[in-house]
Amino acid sequence: MRDSLIIVGCFAVGIILSLSGVLPEGIDFSKWTEYMLYLLLFCVGLGLGMDKGFMKAIRYHSPHSLLLPFTTIFGTLAGACAAYLFILLVFKRPPIILLDAVSATAGYGYYSLSSVMLAEPRGPQVATIALVGNMLREILTLLLAPLIYKCFGPYALISSGGATSMDTTLGVCVKNCGSEFAPLSIYHGFFLTAAVPFIITLLLSLY
Repeated sequence: MRDSLIIVGCFAVGIILSLSGVLPEGIDFSKWTEYMLYLLLFCVGLGLGMDKGFMKAIRYHSPHSLLLPFTTIFGTLAGACAAYLFILLVFKRPPIILLDAVSATAGYGYYSLSSVMLAEPRGPQVATIALVGNMLREILTLLLAPLIYKCFGPYALISSGGATSMDTTLGVCVKNCGSEFAPLSIYHGFFLTAAVPFIITLLLSLY
């Protein structure tokens, strides 16, 4: 939980500094976030490229298990639509449109990338929803891992972690599912990490 708590703490400090007026007004952070995004993508690619046993470990699983990322992708989007319809029935006027809700969940736990990609075309509100929603996905997976595994099985736990199943939530996946699921968890996270930019770009093209 330490890394997740650090991220939540930084997010909270940023909000406090912004509301308190400590930071001068008119600072354009758009270029900084863009450069940090490029650096983040470079580091992810570097880390995957240096893992020599990654492709070898994937071969030990059946071909059917390799479809798990697709189940996560469509299941998450379907869940976003269901949640939006529920909010629509309860509150009548949701704060965002359906496509915004779907785009916000399309980060699959990759909050740093999805929030930045949505900030400029859809505004800070949608970007904040994407950031908080995807952070909650990671944190809830860490907290509820034993319960998810007990009720729904190993594939559900890996799917719950989304893109983080190859790093942040990998530990809880292996601890609860067993070491034999480590390659699948890494593959699942890698696939979603690579797919997020394309999925969000596709969704943005639908506006």
